Amino acid sequence: MTILIVILFFVLLFMAIPISLVLGITTILYFFLVGNTTLLESTPMRLYSGLDNFGLLAIPLFMLAGELMNGGGITKRLVTFARVLFGHVRGGLAYVTVVANMFLASILGSANAQAAMMSKVMVPEMEKEGYNKEFSSALTLASSIVAPIIPPSMIFIIYGTLSGTSIGGLFMAGIIPGILYGIGFISLIAFIGYKYNFKKTTKATGREIFKSTLNVLPALLVPFIIIAGILSGAFTATESAAIASVVAYLVGALLYRELTFNKIPGILINTVIATATVTFLIAMANIFGWMIAFEQIPQAIVSAMTTLSDNPFVFLFLVNILLLLLGAVLDGIAALIILVPVFMPLLTAFEIDPIHFGVIICINLTIGLLTPPVGTGLFIVSSIAEVRFEKLVKSTMPFLIMGILILFVITYWEGAVLLIPNWLGL
Repeated sequence: MTILIVILFFVLLFMAIPISLVLGITTILYFFLVGNTTLLESTPMRLYSGLDNFGLLAIPLFMLAGELMNGGGITKRLVTFARVLFGHVRGGLAYVTVVANMFLASILGSANAQAAMMSKVMVPEMEKEGYNKEFSSALTLASSIVAPIIPPSMIFIIYGTLSGTSIGGLFMAGIIPGILYGIGFISLIAFIGYKYNFKKTTKATGREIFKSTLNVLPALLVPFIIIAGILSGAFTATESAAIASVVAYLVGALLYRELTFNKIPGILINTVIATATVTFLIAMANIFGWMIAFEQIPQAIVSAMTTLSDNPFVFLFLVNILLLLLGAVLDGIAALIILVPVFMPLLTAFEIDPIHFGVIICINLTIGLLTPPVGTGLFIVSSIAEVRFEKLVKSTMPFLIMGILILFVITYWEGAVLLIPNWLGL
């Protein structure tokens, strides 16, 4: 029966049916095949219970904060600030794309949302400066993968909820890996820039830097309040999302005066649509996970992996290879919800810290946004930037290789991930 489930799953997937529907259809057909009506009767309750978790409330709240910041002109000022600081060096606008993505990562927490937004903003700007369109699009897409790493992070919230791991600890654990990705991509740009002789632009004056800094300070209030509040224990990660939304509204409406009342309905509609998409996927993945648990697939995987090796380094290597392959064909959130219950029993056996493992699995599945054939980031940027899909894939390869190299550094350098959480006692 297990083989039949796998075949059915991939047939539906390659028919280009949305992944959330694939998960649900596969599960319901399985229940009919085994003839277990009790499972069918319990399915609605399982769908509801998969969403009945306080931690998941942070998802719509962070999405709302991101929409408010975008509508209130906060995003635009962060990009301008990055350009004033780094735009004058060789390949400056490419560096600005990476740095601006790191700023925005502390607000949005979603790589797909960030890739879509930055494709509209940075790709046309880089084209005006003479950059190749395919390179500009690939850089924008690759830089967006820091969004789920630097806090706040939607994928960390889901992992923490599924595994019972501290979401605040995961948020803090993502800071150093996010910086490492920024350094890695900047180093790659420097190499490509000198090889292809990227242009320089005029250096900003001291007055322009000062003015831009004053202009961006209110925008930086949102990530500062999120991190400071979690660190001080003033509020939880979920509560920080609500406070971030309030601050984003006040900054956009009262200080920048760009968040007008007319924009609010559109912001709320975008938030509801994005939230519904994610929560529907979580609900479907929950019943799919219930099905694979009923088939005892997790136990079979655990048994197979422990048979291969009892060395945690080998185990982590195998996990990374498995996740990289799955990330090429599965949506990251769906894969996370399916796989976390499979891997959690193994962490104790291999003495692996769940926060460290959470960062590994979340980064790995985020890299899936860059990998064909199902990498959603590729389709988003290809559509918005109007770049041929195959050309975008080719241009993304150097960034994908760099991303995988940094992933393995993070995998085997536990101290880089756990330094801040251990220091804060999380």
